[in-house]
Amino acid sequence: MTNSTKTVLLLGRRDHAEAMRVAAGLTIFGHQVRLVFMRAPVADTEENAEQFDLLELADISPETTVAEEQLPWLDSTALAEAMLTADFVMSF
Repeated sequence: MTNSTKTVLLLGRRDHAEAMRVAAGLTIFGHQVRLVFMRAPVADTEENAEQFDLLELADISPETTVAEEQLPWLDSTALAEAMLTADFVMSF
């Protein structure tokens, strides 16, 4: 039997809440998920707070390319490396 666990890099570019929902959902199938927020800081909304709770339950520690964000920051080199090493890259 082949290993069906995949490494997924999910880029939260346009819809941060949806990106968090999808990231958490992918872990149900046993995939390793890395979530990177892009373009703007994550808005301080009730919906996003709920999704951050889901990320915590799914053991996903989000990262960001936005310098103003209070999350681990990825520069362009680190983001490129993450994209090259992932089995799949998804964007939301």
